[in-house]
Amino acid sequence: MSQTLFGGTSWKERPDTSADMFGTFAVVRQLHEMLWYLVEAAELTTMSDLAEQVNELRSEILRTLDDDASSILAADVASIRADARSTLIEVSEEARGGYAAAAAAAAASAGVSELHPAADLVGRDLRSVRLCGADLRGAYLIAADLRRGDLAGVDLLGADLRDARLDGADLSRALFLTQLQVDAAQGDGATVLPPALRRPRHWLG
Repeated sequence: MSQTLFGGTSWKERPDTSADMFGTFAVVRQLHEMLWYLVEAAELTTMSDLAEQVNELRSEILRTLDDDASSILAADVASIRADARSTLIEVSEEARGGYAAAAAAAAASAGVSELHPAADLVGRDLRSVRLCGADLRGAYLIAADLRRGDLAGVDLLGADLRDARLDGADLSRALFLTQLQVDAAQGDGATVLPPALRRPRHWLG
């Protein structure tokens, strides 16, 4: 980034630029994170108006990333994030619509109040729960037992998967899963991941 936005100068060479460099880096990282989700959203949605929203947001973010450092620092990231969040929720609802019956069964088997965004599922044994289509956006799944589970259509955007047990689980069709989440979890050679994600080395040790 210093090569592109700061003429190849590092903060060590120009300590006076360090605040701008670190601030710009933080904004760029957030924008790239949103782009990751929006790329997946574009692949998921089949609704033309929703696809247009996704593409407009992607274009806005790419234009921002093409600006100079001062423009990036001045970008209204909170507004962009709010727009992206609402769009991703719409895409999630569409994508999970095909799993409505499974999601209802999952809610009944786990307790209807437990499978929802930001749910506290820390340490829970979820092996017997049908999770397909569940909205677990922002859920706390720390050390949860998801072994051999089918997570098709499960929205995992921002879910905390630290030490979650994913041995033999199928996450190939989970929604909005990132490499950072996978790296924080526990799995094995039988865990199925989306094509864009790699199996962490510590899973095979």
